[in-house]
Amino acid sequence: MQFGIFTVGDVTEDPTTGRTPTEHERISNTVTIAKKADEVGLDVVAVGQHHNPPFVASSPTTTMAYIAAQTERIILSTSTTLITTTDPVRIAEDYATLQHLTEGRMDLMMGRGNTGPVYPWFGKDIREGVALAVENYALLHRLWREDVVNWEGRFRTPLQGFTATPRPLDGVPPFVWHGSIRTPEIAEQAAYYGDGFFANHIFWPAAHTEAMVSLYRRRFEHYGHGSADQAIVGLGGQVFMRKNSQDAVREFRPYFDNAPVYGHGPSLEDFTAQTPLTVGSPQQVIERTLGFREYVGDYQRQLFLMDHAGLPLKTVLEQLDILGEEVVPVLRKEFAALKPAHVPEAPTHAARVAALTDAEQAAQADLTGDDTIDDTVEAGR
Repeated sequence: MQFGIFTVGDVTEDPTTGRTPTEHERISNTVTIAKKADEVGLDVVAVGQHHNPPFVASSPTTTMAYIAAQTERIILSTSTTLITTTDPVRIAEDYATLQHLTEGRMDLMMGRGNTGPVYPWFGKDIREGVALAVENYALLHRLWREDVVNWEGRFRTPLQGFTATPRPLDGVPPFVWHGSIRTPEIAEQAAYYGDGFFANHIFWPAAHTEAMVSLYRRRFEHYGHGSADQAIVGLGGQVFMRKNSQDAVREFRPYFDNAPVYGHGPSLEDFTAQTPLTVGSPQQVIERTLGFREYVGDYQRQLFLMDHAGLPLKTVLEQLDILGEEVVPVLRKEFAALKPAHVPEAPTHAARVAALTDAEQAAQADLTGDDTIDDTVEAGR
């Protein structure tokens, strides 16, 4: 199972000091946080894509490439790649280039975006959000798998004899997660292609996330990609930790109360009771996170939001130390002990290349009747 963090790149005033970081500070801090995540042994860092203030995450591939050049092992991902307002040809080329630069140490998460004014900036209509997501991804999927594409749709100019360059690394397209908070059509889309489904999970009660993941799993099986419990699931989450829960609640409360995403609404106590937000000790975070499995089943990726709401860089780095040293090692051990053998691990580029090689060898064996190739494939599993 993969553990990591995601960021949305918000530029938010620190309510305890009244200071707002500059855009330059926020971008630089994002890199520092990602390097720290790599240092403490996390598996994934995901960056967002937003084109409106107060966010600075408008160019995720640039940020991901810069982080990749300064890290050793961590997977670079997106917490949103806007499939609705970003041209799928641009996505195909940008992320294939990133795949080569990172030696496959990347994947991405498709999202629709829910900010109405952004759509017309890119010539789109938010009322067409789901249709845009469906059509644009259908084209992207082909661009990464077909050397020459002829295509015509509703939302962009036709393509005739088009080849997206560069081609995917090792002939294997980047792995795609489809992220959603509340849209069943996106769960259906992920299931149709056999891609991953990422339930954002940070604003809604457990029953809602359970329903969305269950829908995806059923449809994944319906489309013949494997059994429902073999579907590839990721979850978001939010945590704030200190040695004891009283200190955590006291320190985090002003940030929660004033956060643009949920401030001035339900109390911190109500929000933590009704959603996966966990504010407390490392042990409380461990127990709460392990509990997610009870309603979504075995899953492959857990990402935490930790750098939002105006939290200062020093505090975020302290949180990452706690996560990497005290929380994730326990979660790895516990989740591994619970996972049945037939449930797949989180996808990586190396594993997907190996699976493709196995499939090609098996196909060759079927054509030639060569038992030696069959034996080789079996030994490599």
